[in-house]
Amino acid sequence: MPPMARVLVFGPHPDDQELGMGGTIARMSRAGHDVLLVDMTDGEPTPHGNPEVRASEAIAAAELLGVRRVQVGLTNRCVEHTLEARHAVAGIIREHQADVLFVPYAQDAHPDHRAVTRIVEDARFDAKLTKIDLPGEPIYPRWLFHYYCTHLRIVPQPSFLMDISGYEDVKRQAILAYESQFVVPEKNRRIVDWLEAAGRYFGSRIGVASAEPFYAAEPIGLDDLSAVVGVSS
Repeated sequence: MPPMARVLVFGPHPDDQELGMGGTIARMSRAGHDVLLVDMTDGEPTPHGNPEVRASEAIAAAELLGVRRVQVGLTNRCVEHTLEARHAVAGIIREHQADVLFVPYAQDAHPDHRAVTRIVEDARFDAKLTKIDLPGEPIYPRWLFHYYCTHLRIVPQPSFLMDISGYEDVKRQAILAYESQFVVPEKNRRIVDWLEAAGRYFGSRIGVASAEPFYAAEPIGLDDLSAVVGVSS
């Protein structure tokens, strides 16, 4: 049995993680990995939400995915790349002793998304430092991957695709748990259908029913072809 990984999935707002990689989160959880969702803000204000509603929705979504979540407490629409924010995230990385970090793809129209990605990238470095006032033991997470939950009309050019076949419905239900965001506002109801269509497209690229795209800035090593044989081209 492969070793368990300690995984942190950072979202600028509650629901970003579910939208970008909900199927992968569910798959990692079912495989026994220790997955923690980190919401950098509470996501409010929004037209149909409030902090209490969003918190309840976020908990329900996490329960559906089989994971836990915490909130950093930065302010929605005002996230800034500061030393204080970096150290807050570095503390979470050290307390969790994370092996793998997931962050939004760096190119984005939303300032919060860009800021969060930069904060976490730098916090990854801060987390390994000694002689610094942070909780936990120093650690440098081995991997940092980017998921796609962007406000730009771009077509992802991923480094790899994660097979989420069989997890499509739990992803859908986790997104719909955010009723104030994807059920009440009629114009947002189409988003779930778009994501399912994208999942089928990316799945077709590797010969499976559904997949989610990811970007890796660092090379991923293989010691043999067992990880890729059997995948259709």
